[in-house]
Amino acid sequence: MDGEGMRLVHFSGMENIMKIDVIIPVCNPGAEFEALLERLGRQTLPVHKLLVMNTRSKTDVEKMLEGRPGIQTVSLEKEEFDHGGTRDRAARLSDADYLLFLTQDALPADEYLVERLFSPFSDKRVKAAYARQLPKPDCRELERYTRAFNYPEESRVKTAEDLPELGIKTFFCSNVCAMYERETYLAQGGFAKRTIFNEDMIYAGGLIKNGYAVAYAADAKVIHSHNYSGREQFHRNFDLAVSQAEHPEIFAGIASEGEGIRLVKRTAAHCLHIGKPWLLAQLAWQSGCKYLGYRLGKAWRRLPRWLVLRCTMNRAYWRQEEDFG
Repeated sequence: MDGEGMRLVHFSGMENIMKIDVIIPVCNPGAEFEALLERLGRQTLPVHKLLVMNTRSKTDVEKMLEGRPGIQTVSLEKEEFDHGGTRDRAARLSDADYLLFLTQDALPADEYLVERLFSPFSDKRVKAAYARQLPKPDCRELERYTRAFNYPEESRVKTAEDLPELGIKTFFCSNVCAMYERETYLAQGGFAKRTIFNEDMIYAGGLIKNGYAVAYAADAKVIHSHNYSGREQFHRNFDLAVSQAEHPEIFAGIASEGEGIRLVKRTAAHCLHIGKPWLLAQLAWQSGCKYLGYRLGKAWRRLPRWLVLRCTMNRAYWRQEEDFG
């Protein structure tokens, strides 16, 4: 963001017609978040307002945002945060036409992110669009390939007609960087108000099942990746599977394991192609952790409480005893 702060203007030719608000949940944000704000301030399609949902933490977010116009901050306690509920709360504070959700560590790769993520909505079927995620410089080889697999160079508009070909990937959407038409968002009921994870795919699946389309905008790019350990992959996939098990109205009958198997095969071939066969051991370990976490998450209702709490990465989600009833 430049010295003048976030520009409160609209895209040329769209004045008084279209507004885009950005929503970012934050917790202990650091330098990456400040860089994100800077890059948002240089977009060719400027945003109307930034809504920051600040989970109280050691970082003084209010001070970090001090003097920056066009920003609304909402503070909440740690136990109040919910992946779907917190974002939905922010969406209902907005009066914009479109809602752009980002995570605090997703850096716009260039000044065209907002413009290019908005572009797919010219197709009236499209009610959600998500960006391509590029690896950070420190991204490890296996994760770098996974990013390329999940976020290819080609854009695509997905509808229910793609289910036989893509399976569960038809519903894929990521709130690391995704835009939604607000009118349809409200009409569809928004994100699940209480969800352990995966609120973006749950909502996108509902769109697809109701006859709408979800766009993958490959030319809209953010820099975002993590070097998760096998243990962290286990916890993430456990929670992912829990979210699917809790929403059979979206995921029941939709093939999912096949996509994971295809990723493993492609990644193994890539390791051999680049002359790094020793990465196959790491791939086997991480893939095993993912699969075990996923299978346990699918069966979480049959697991004892202590085991669920050992498997999840989000213990706060299980604070209500009726979850185990």
